[in-house]
Amino acid sequence: MDIDTTRWSGDGDFTIQLVEQLKAFDEIAGLRVEDAPASGAGAGYNFLANEIFVAFAADTRRVRPWRFLPFTRPVLEPRLTLSGLGTRLAAIEGIGEADYADAGMLQYLRAERVVQPYQTRGYKMVEMVRIYAVPSSLGN
Repeated sequence: MDIDTTRWSGDGDFTIQLVEQLKAFDEIAGLRVEDAPASGAGAGYNFLANEIFVAFAADTRRVRPWRFLPFTRPVLEPRLTLSGLGTRLAAIEGIGEADYADAGMLQYLRAERVVQPYQTRGYKMVEMVRIYAVPSSLGN
């Protein structure tokens, strides 16, 4: 599996957990993790946004474009789809079902209250992770 984390700061406990789980899937050929420009901080909160781009491994299958033609052409079929990935991630304890899912994206939103030992007041940490599928031809 090809993993690119050059555009990621490494922040986000949930993102780290997701990447570790995605590494175990044989149907994934490549991962790219990036910091999203929506990240920001304010008084009493931190908003962290990360994006994960997944390239699924694909198998080549030969199909006949029209029934009456004697030749076939190769077609790439991904081994896993984004909705299938969402179903598999939902079964993993600690990740669960996506908060939002459509045909092109899975979105997870996690919030936690962080209180450092030296602070009297903590801050709210909100982490949003979006998973996108990229064309399988990039994953081969």
